[in-house]
Amino acid sequence: MTFFLASRSTRTRSAAVVVAAAAAVALSACGSSSSTAGNPLAPSASTGGGVITVGSNNFSESTILADIYGHALAAKGFQVKYHPNIGSREISYGLMKNGAVTLMPEYNGALLAYLDQKAVGTSTADTDAKTAAKLSPTLQLLNPSAAEDKDSLTVNAATAKQLNLTATSTISSLSKDASSLVIGASPEFQTREQGLVGLKDTYGLTFKSYKALDAGGTLTETALQNGNVQIADIFTTDSLIQKNGWVTLVDDKGLFGFQNVVPLANKSLPAGAVTVLNNVSSKLTTDNLMQLDAQVGAQGADPGAVADAWLKANGLS
Repeated sequence: MTFFLASRSTRTRSAAVVVAAAAAVALSACGSSSSTAGNPLAPSASTGGGVITVGSNNFSESTILADIYGHALAAKGFQVKYHPNIGSREISYGLMKNGAVTLMPEYNGALLAYLDQKAVGTSTADTDAKTAAKLSPTLQLLNPSAAEDKDSLTVNAATAKQLNLTATSTISSLSKDASSLVIGASPEFQTREQGLVGLKDTYGLTFKSYKALDAGGTLTETALQNGNVQIADIFTTDSLIQKNGWVTLVDDKGLFGFQNVVPLANKSLPAGAVTVLNNVSSKLTTDNLMQLDAQVGAQGADPGAVADAWLKANGLS
């Protein structure tokens, strides 16, 4: 849990941190009227006068979540601006600390790993508490949602049928069958505690073989669907899980930690804003997030329109 890229989990998604940070600087100056020109860590005038500047990182789920939280605030009369596509957690957290951004959708486990590489959360509440203890004095962590987007062990439909695995089956239940399965994941997964090392140390699992693919992306998804691997490290909100009838195994020993969606906010939020944001979080679930991701990623829907529809359906607009 040592990677600082602003991804949904603690894994790197593609490029190195330096590349992501450079891209974030370029992206932060475009794409929205609220973007901060020049130095991305310079304070923004938009933080004054009760205006809430909502940041998002450069992947679609973060954009969707930023729109959900931001549009919910706007619906209640708050002034909202956006700072999109920030890119790396070093940049986004710096923007939060100096007030250039006042609100960010975050993931509690990934944020904790950034703030304290040695800390391990034992529950959602414990992860939040340890994260809050490490935050800048100007920042606060609001209520976490039930929605999580994290690494998982997921089997394809054929394997689930063969081994009688269902949505209630656990990783521990693989103890007799792991040696017959080929597992696919990113190259880094092979040497990580939250990977093959932990699966062996925590669960006692040794697989037939390992295929180095990508971080829950197209290579891994295709290999799993085609049966080139029978089990893979897939993000829990990947829409192909439902579409293809894959089964995500319950992480019964908590190897992959906690990655709840949670608003990270400046303590200068206008009165009443925290209540609005906590009400949104109380409605968010992993299934919600999977469906929202599918609408934007697979169907090409506009994130803002998807956010508005979800807010309306949940009585939040």
